[in-house]
Amino acid sequence: MLQKKKKLSKKEIKEDKLINLYKSSVDFFENYQSKIFIYLGVIAVVAVAVYFYLNQKSMNDNKAALELSRIMPLFDQGAYLEAIEGKQGTKIMGLKNLVEEYSGTENGETAKIYLADCYSFLGNYEEAYKYYEDYNGSIDYFEAASLAGQASYYAMNGDYEKAANLYMNASKQSNVNSQNPDYLLNAGICFLKVGENSEAKILFNKIKEDYSTSLAYKEVDKYLAAIN
Repeated sequence: MLQKKKKLSKKEIKEDKLINLYKSSVDFFENYQSKIFIYLGVIAVVAVAVYFYLNQKSMNDNKAALELSRIMPLFDQGAYLEAIEGKQGTKIMGLKNLVEEYSGTENGETAKIYLADCYSFLGNYEEAYKYYEDYNGSIDYFEAASLAGQASYYAMNGDYEKAANLYMNASKQSNVNSQNPDYLLNAGICFLKVGENSEAKILFNKIKEDYSTSLAYKEVDKYLAAIN
């Protein structure tokens, strides 16, 4: 005579599922353990590589900061050629070499702006533009300087519309940049040169409303008078 099958309790069903899951997990690990160890090894290698890359980048950025601090007195004194090339008999390597060696670090990218400024002050506008355009740092102030430097290059070559838009973009990088009224003024002047008087007027009025203590404020009225 057949015996009646015993009905499993909820607890027994749950335990049975756990046992099956455990067995499945063990079987899976035994079948694929070599691949699992390979994947874990790859992940470990990548993690170590990333760590060393970031650590090396941080060290290089610190070195670039030290080199830049040695150069800045020359830049501030107006010794632009020495700031570019370095000073013989000293530890000052020069902005050009600094950029070549530490490009990609934050301070190496900052050095590009000072290098571009040096070339601009010396009248080498092509070289200046090259380094302004090549800036790839994350500091708003220097991003604005990069855009304004490019704008001045285009304005000098008669492409006033492109220059105006670049000056506009420069003014938008940060709300607290003291150069913003100058960027807006230059953008407005460039718009005037291409007959965009309404655009220019908007910018000049913005300077009057928002930057009443700036030097640009003192220049605005003569340009507004030319429009009116």
